[in-house]
Amino acid sequence: MTTLEVALQYPDISAQGFAHPADRAARAALFSVPMLDKAIKKMTEWSFEKRLRQMYLGNAIRLGEDQVPSVWAMQRQCAHTLDVAECPKLYVTQNPQGNALTIGTHEPITLIASGLVQSYSDDELRAVLAHEMGHVLADHVAITTAGEIAKMLMKSAMRAQPLLGIPLVALHYALMECRRAGELTADRASALVVADPRVTCLTLMRIAGGPVRDMNLDAFIRQATEYEEEGDPFARWSRFFGEVNATHPFPVRRVRELVSWVASGEYDRIRSGQYVRRGQEPPPSEEYNAAFQHYRRRFAGIVERASSGIQNVADRVSSWLSGSAGQGGQQPGDDAAADFDDTDETDV
Repeated sequence: MTTLEVALQYPDISAQGFAHPADRAARAALFSVPMLDKAIKKMTEWSFEKRLRQMYLGNAIRLGEDQVPSVWAMQRQCAHTLDVAECPKLYVTQNPQGNALTIGTHEPITLIASGLVQSYSDDELRAVLAHEMGHVLADHVAITTAGEIAKMLMKSAMRAQPLLGIPLVALHYALMECRRAGELTADRASALVVADPRVTCLTLMRIAGGPVRDMNLDAFIRQATEYEEEGDPFARWSRFFGEVNATHPFPVRRVRELVSWVASGEYDRIRSGQYVRRGQEPPPSEEYNAAFQHYRRRFAGIVERASSGIQNVADRVSSWLSGSAGQGGQQPGDDAAADFDDTDETDV
């Protein structure tokens, strides 16, 4: 039996205490848009979540005390450090890329690619698992799960009747923007767990460039600074189109955001034990309120332009989900395993 090593712990830590402002505001705004929250909740109902889970787990191996116990021990350590009571089950799937994903509103599970286990160092693998545990602590999994279901339903609808897929396209874009904001919070959780922000930054560099020897982290951080300070309006506008369909911000931006957060002193403050406990979350700040209004207008506008009304989105999504099980032919979700294998995204 593998012994769980004694690890750093942040008892009762609240993700709201270190969450990126964009993450807090985007999530609150997404669920405040009338009827949009109903569509998301419908997508994460237990029957549809179970189907998604089965599609992902069909080609995966569950890790534990008798299956790659060293990696399972890392998963438990991450849960212990962030004081997550129920450690998500961990699965590995055959994929040479550095992919990872946590889904499941009711019972979260984490899937990692074999490429992470084989090619990344223990510290880098721990940074990935800690990032995923950050998603669990921050309750991002409902949005992630809804996003995966929306993506599969959208592909199925577009193949059958393209016009009927438009409402799902709207929901897809709103969920993608919210997921991108959540990645910045999970990166902070990763740095707190591994107790070294440079390890998280190094992992992000590896994700951007692959397992290339002699890569220089300081040079990559300088590159991230140059990227953030780009003054060409055309170049900055091009970034929008590059990220709009992605579930994650570009790695250079994530490194820059993490370095700025550490430089602000917040990382050291939390490491010293001065952090927000669950149930003691502070009231929204002016910065939060401004960001909340921005995202709320944005999400409402996206849905209304694409579907002529948010109620229409909720009704159509509900209809598709409730009727999908009885339709013939290929069903939404049939490409789930392929989607995970083909994606070039990862959670850390």
